[in-house]
Amino acid sequence: MRLLLLFALCIGYSAISQQQVFDKAGFEHQDKTLPYRILKPIDFDESKTYPLHIFLHGSGERGDDNQAQLKHGSELFIKQNPTYPAIVIFPQCPADDYWAQRTYSRNEKIGANVFKFPKESEPTWAMSAVMALIDQYLEEAYIDKNRVYVSGLSMGGMGTFELLSRRPSLFAAATPICGGGNSDNVAKWAQQTPVWIFHGEDDNVVPSNYSKVMYNSLLKMKATPKLTLYKNVGHNSWDNAFAEKKLFAWIYSKKRKIR
Repeated sequence: MRLLLLFALCIGYSAISQQQVFDKAGFEHQDKTLPYRILKPIDFDESKTYPLHIFLHGSGERGDDNQAQLKHGSELFIKQNPTYPAIVIFPQCPADDYWAQRTYSRNEKIGANVFKFPKESEPTWAMSAVMALIDQYLEEAYIDKNRVYVSGLSMGGMGTFELLSRRPSLFAAATPICGGGNSDNVAKWAQQTPVWIFHGEDDNVVPSNYSKVMYNSLLKMKATPKLTLYKNVGHNSWDNAFAEKKLFAWIYSKKRKIR
């Protein structure tokens, strides 16, 4: 009983610590508020410059509690921040919205979901809010404008690809996990932003073919993307991606190409 109690206390302390490290904030946009959490280096100094890293969560973490979006990935960023100090932002998408424009249906014959991504469309409110939030932080002198990164999983992986097409000259690197997008838009950013794509081969929520299509389109554009596929892994390939030992080293080694 005592061991169980100690274990529970440790879990509780870990959760509290996580909440304290990621400060709560909100961004007003078009008469609505985008909740977000922000992580700054422990020894943050406004006279220095830091990378800006945006992380887009999946559909299961939507809402307005400004907490659920920390479910996947936040502990990893806390762990890596001393080695790779950065300003890390976890925005939270409203429950009735999405990061990316897409239509969705279920194909029971193949036992998988089918997504379609428009080539041209107005951004969702959530996407427009994130872009405006990014613009606000880019005005800060302590943000390194040549080291802006975006990562996301599932719905956030789709949002990552869409952000690249909407801001093709902004990002120094991107890491979409189990996502997808419109391959026709790849030409906008293929030569500008290196990407490392991750997907589980057995994913029937967002089939891995969506990542493969984006990867192959990048190859056709003479880009040099990275694609990591995990055998016998379903939708939760973010666990595998987060375990990649070279993930953060790869991301933070990239700088925006100045043209």
